[in-house]
Amino acid sequence: MKAGKFILPIIILIGATLFFSIFIVKEVNQAIVLQFGDPKRIILKPGLNFKLPFIQNVVFLDKRVLNLDTPPEEVIASDQKRLIVDAFARFQIIDPLKFYISVGNERVARSRLATIINSRIRNVLGQQKLQTLLSEDRSKQMALIQQGVNNEAENFGIKIVDVRIKRADLPQANSDAIFRRMQTEREREAKEFRAKGAEMAVTITSTADKEVTVILAEAEKKSEIMKGEGDGQKNKIFADAFGQDAEFFGFYRAMQAYQKALIGGETSMILSPDSEFFKFFGNKQK
Repeated sequence: MKAGKFILPIIILIGATLFFSIFIVKEVNQAIVLQFGDPKRIILKPGLNFKLPFIQNVVFLDKRVLNLDTPPEEVIASDQKRLIVDAFARFQIIDPLKFYISVGNERVARSRLATIINSRIRNVLGQQKLQTLLSEDRSKQMALIQQGVNNEAENFGIKIVDVRIKRADLPQANSDAIFRRMQTEREREAKEFRAKGAEMAVTITSTADKEVTVILAEAEKKSEIMKGEGDGQKNKIFADAFGQDAEFFGFYRAMQAYQKALIGGETSMILSPDSEFFKFFGNKQK
């Protein structure tokens, strides 16, 4: 019975010892085994590992490529133009021991890297003109920035994989001034376009009026010519008809005169009975 009382505590002690002695390193991690804060082992390969329980502890570090967004930084170019640069970097912990000794953890490393990157950006881009920073030559400047940051990051056991600029904007005051200048320029261009349009409208209207006047004059001229030709043909036809039968032609003309003179039911005419106008009425004998 007395032996049974000691078996359970022994089993618990052995289980606790095994529990605190075993740790697993994942594929995405690398580990440092510490003994009272002093690094003892570096484990780079994934798998099951052992440590001294209660004496040693394990610090896990990510071995993947990590992203770092730096806060926007104002850069003054060599031509004294201001630019707000928003950059990001990708880095990897390649020496876990140096990393642990120099910065301790990832949070501190990110803060140190952000400071280094912003300082390097100001140093490199500050030697260039604004036009260069906004052109394709910016990639060369980024390569210089990455090289400079990488040289300092090596002291932390970190490799800088890439440094890029996400955005490069003018300060708000400069943007407002540029916007106002662009707005004024567009308004000036709009006024010029409207003035040219009005001038073209006057020219087109004047040309159209002139063409209308010419066309109407030509049409009126042709009309008068055609009317004269028609009157001439009419007179010729009447003359030919008069030559063929003068009595009938006289009768026809008299009928036309009667038609025009006797229009309406209230027409009154006072003529002598023996007037030539009525010679075709009745059977008057000469």
